[in-house]
Amino acid sequence: MNKKTIKDIDVKGKKVLVRCDFNVPLLENGNIRDARRIVAAIPTIEYLINNGAKVILCSHLGRPKGEVKPEFSLKPVAKKLSELLKKNVKMAEDVVGESAKKLTSDMNDGDVVLLENVRFEKGEEKNDEELSKKLASLADIFVNDAFGTAHRAHSSTEGVAHFLPAVSGFLIEKEITFMGDTLENPKRPFIAILGGAKVSDKIGVIENLLDKVDTIIIGGGMAYTFLKAQGHKIGKSICENDKLDLANELLEKAKQKGVKIVLPTDSHISKEFANDAENMIVKSREIPDDFEGLDIGPETIKSFEKELEGAKTVIWNGPLGVCEFDNYCTGTEEIAKAIAKTGAISIVGGGDSAAAIEKLGLADKFSHISTGGGASLEFLEGKKLPGIECLQDK
Repeated sequence: MNKKTIKDIDVKGKKVLVRCDFNVPLLENGNIRDARRIVAAIPTIEYLINNGAKVILCSHLGRPKGEVKPEFSLKPVAKKLSELLKKNVKMAEDVVGESAKKLTSDMNDGDVVLLENVRFEKGEEKNDEELSKKLASLADIFVNDAFGTAHRAHSSTEGVAHFLPAVSGFLIEKEITFMGDTLENPKRPFIAILGGAKVSDKIGVIENLLDKVDTIIIGGGMAYTFLKAQGHKIGKSICENDKLDLANELLEKAKQKGVKIVLPTDSHISKEFANDAENMIVKSREIPDDFEGLDIGPETIKSFEKELEGAKTVIWNGPLGVCEFDNYCTGTEEIAKAIAKTGAISIVGGGDSAAAIEKLGLADKFSHISTGGGASLEFLEGKKLPGIECLQDK
């Protein structure tokens, strides 16, 4: 982490624009279903308040595509922030309009103002220079603490950094330090577990990890592309037929580098993509034509658990089955428990895997649960993240 953080600058009396990731799931009544991302931003906000900054928060929520849509308003977030910070968080009615200008011009040290959803502005996702300038004009310093969108070059994540001194908050510092150190100096054996539906989403990750890990365990829908590439019968399981040659190339590269690749040996299959259709456990190489694999089977769970015994570092990204169906979340949940038991340094890259860990109450057994699915994937690929590259070097 060679980027400056809020501890490297003087914030007293300064207006500090903080890009947070408040993209939280809302219930139909507008209440917040899961406030983890808001809670994760509190240490940075509290530090700024305690050090006499005037704190201006901004974030996106959902995909309003440049239109003002009340169902994507950040009002529920302002309410939750007021509770967590035990102080009134004022909410602007717009992003860079009259309401935002007035509220931010009337601030005292320690005050907190939340701007409305930045994606209500058409220019946000285009990284529009005019919008970036308007955002910058509200503040003296920019702090990026939204790891979940650090892989996007938007006005509020990257553009604004061209017009203000820019540093990171504690959340981005934690993410980069934890994942960076783990990838650079892992304790061995180092095991990566990759799930999710598509090989294409994880090609870069696999290629980057082949130079770092000892073993790669592959589950989820992407396993069937590898199994088909080896000539096995996978029924109507999800498969990227245009990636079969690539799957074989990756298996060959792993062999040459001495990296063990572990694939499922049995699968929990179903006649329909549904929770309660006709289902059974079969060998992963002999799935009947009219069935599809929706989870790893008990034999595979045992073999994955065996691989994890003695692991010192584990990185996990992507579920091992179709977790929206209760009957097909067993593999993901059992492997989460197995990782928790190892006592290894364990990093989970956001999304469904993180949700499964929370559901099982195992969050405190993992070293680090990333707040950014897409960003953590790109980081694992070794890509530069625009929302971090734009920050000042130490």
